[in-house]
Amino acid sequence: MSKKYWLEIYGCQMNFAEGYALENSLKQQGWEQADSPEEADAAILHTCSVRQTAENRIWGRIGFFKHLKQNHPAKLVVMGCMAERLKVELRKKEPAIDLVVGNFEKEQLPDLIENLDRNNSYTAHTAPGPVKEEYDFQDSHQREKDFHAFVPIMHGCNNFCTYCIVPHVRGREVSRSPQEIRRELQGLEAKGVKEITLLGQNVNSYSYGGSATEAAIRPYKFPDILKEILDELDKIEWVRFLTSHPKDVPQQLIEMIASEPRLCKHIHLPVQHGSSSVLKRMNRKYTREDYLQLVTQIRSTIDEPALTTDIMIGFPGETEADFQATLDLMREVEFDDAFMYYFNPRTGTPAAEFEDQIDHQTKLDRLSEIIALQKEISRKRRARRVGKEERVLVESPSKKNPRELLARTERDHRVVFPGDATLIGTFVNVRIDSMVGNTLKGVYTG
Repeated sequence: MSKKYWLEIYGCQMNFAEGYALENSLKQQGWEQADSPEEADAAILHTCSVRQTAENRIWGRIGFFKHLKQNHPAKLVVMGCMAERLKVELRKKEPAIDLVVGNFEKEQLPDLIENLDRNNSYTAHTAPGPVKEEYDFQDSHQREKDFHAFVPIMHGCNNFCTYCIVPHVRGREVSRSPQEIRRELQGLEAKGVKEITLLGQNVNSYSYGGSATEAAIRPYKFPDILKEILDELDKIEWVRFLTSHPKDVPQQLIEMIASEPRLCKHIHLPVQHGSSSVLKRMNRKYTREDYLQLVTQIRSTIDEPALTTDIMIGFPGETEADFQATLDLMREVEFDDAFMYYFNPRTGTPAAEFEDQIDHQTKLDRLSEIIALQKEISRKRRARRVGKEERVLVESPSKKNPRELLARTERDHRVVFPGDATLIGTFVNVRIDSMVGNTLKGVYTG
């Protein structure tokens, strides 16, 4: 009888890509996906560590599986960034965890789970053999039968923003070889994938030198791999990428998005804050003025681009004037959407030890204010699409109305329209007639 796994994925798109790659590996070794945690032989939590709230959620799930194990002897595996950050501390704090696997041992996980049947429980960081310090990209990151796929092309971060745990749990930047990227994309194209998202903690810093001689001549940069994808693969119709650091967006890339119809006109460009003094303490390596100049470049080159962002408030030392500067920047830029959160100290990062920490209530009040402003701006931005005809990729039936379909535009706006389920996974044209909340409503036109 086949063994069954239960996988829960938390956090960023990279985590999801790695989780899908793990599922592919497990299935190749004869595992089947369980229909519920109660029937799994192994429960796997792919964790996030970027904020304490993310880790608190994982501890809650660990408690659930600890209770479940009292009557159901499944193996409990914790992997990913929280596993990398806490390492052996996880099992010391909760012995119900059978296996801890960091970010650099993920490809070994199917074998490690199998070995649990032959050995006592252990942590991958202390498993037989040396601890790995290099990241290995997997061959395929597509979830089975999906028509969209995440494709990691680089991993890690060299920026060391003072608040960020990512360089500490993901390591330094390493770029995937163009040959490996091409091979995965060719496989995705053969499977009928329509849309890809190229991933990296700082995807624009992709740089592959190959041999020392090749690197000395000219490294292979992000626009190079984009051009190659567009030139060689014609069945993948939409190409997206995440995430872009504002200091690493060359004019060449902006012009490519403007001229290449298969490059979606959507850029996620985390600003983090609107005050130059706060940005300096964050070690973001750009000023408010630099960011606004980049936005001007983008909007003067690309036809109606969608800009989304990340905004953090409550950073140590943030004054009321700093906070108002962030609100002013939001009004000036008018982001289509934003991921907004308050500063969350992460042990091991410099900002966790900074003086002038902001009290929790002030953080909550300021967060509430920026969320309210962004909702207003998002609605205003989407309302401009009413009356236009949009090409959309149909994703699924609408959860609220089974007679309607949920689709997404190249600008990453959600559209709901009446239609038949046979359209799922295809590109269609929809005329936008109205808006309900932040969701555009349309009519199928062909």
